[in-house]
Amino acid sequence: QVQLVESGGGLVQPGGSLRLSCAASRMIVNVYTVGWYRQAPGKQRELAAAISSRGTTNYADSVKGRFTISADNAKMTVYLQLNSLKPEDTAVYSCNAEAPCSRANYWGQGTQVTVSS
Repeated sequence: QVQLVESGGGLVQPGGSLRLSCAASRMIVNVYTVGWYRQAPGKQRELAAAISSRGTTNYADSVKGRFTISADNAKMTVYLQLNSLKPEDTAVYSCNAEAPCSRANYWGQGTQVTVSS
C-alpha cells in the first residue's frame, strides 16, 4: 500500500524558514496533482500550494512570494519551502496526491509547523 510521509516541521521564529518534504513509499501511477494543505486550530483546512504533473504550480494568496513547491520525481518527493514565516502560518501541514484516472487519493499524516518568538 502506498504511504505518504511528511517531515521537516518544527518550531521557528518569525522570519525564519523551513523545508517540508512529502515522500511516497512507492511510485504512484497517474498522479495528477500533489498539494500541500494546512489547518490551524479552529480554522478550516486550506490549500497552501499545489503542483501538477505538467509542472504547473499555484499558491494561496496568503503565501505567494514566500512559499515554493517543487518536486523530485526520482526521489518520489514533493517539497514545500517556507520562507519569511509568520505566526499566522502556524498549522499542521499535510500533503495529498491525487490520481483521478486511477480513482485514487492519498494523504499523509501531517507535520506541525509552529512560528513563534
